[in-house]
Amino acid sequence: MTEKKTINISDNLANTMIQGIFEKKGLDVVLMDFSEIANVDFEKFIVCHGTSSTHSAAIADSVIDEVINTLGEKPWHIEGNGNTGWILLDYSNIIVHIFQQEVRQYYQLEELWADAKIVSCSDEKI
Repeated sequence: MTEKKTINISDNLANTMIQGIFEKKGLDVVLMDFSEIANVDFEKFIVCHGTSSTHSAAIADSVIDEVINTLGEKPWHIEGNGNTGWILLDYSNIIVHIFQQEVRQYYQLEELWADAKIVSCSDEKI
């Protein structure tokens, strides 16, 4: 008897988002997994940064386009823009944070949510 491999929809969405980030050369991409932490309203954060406001906006557009083209999903909510130094793409259970480097260093989300499982994404798949 052959085993069926379960496709995790959340992982598929995260991989597609990461693909969009790498498409525009987003930097220092990390996946923060909250799935084993109680009382958290989301499952994952994906965090990266760009080199400028234009670069950050291009990364955000690439993530949105990649997810729409691959999975047919649109973000539930978008906050910020390249000029604010922080763009947030809310897909309900996965939130993408696209920073400019100095803003990322200031807020230190990886330190703030240190109890999450943090995975550095050095290629296009998690």
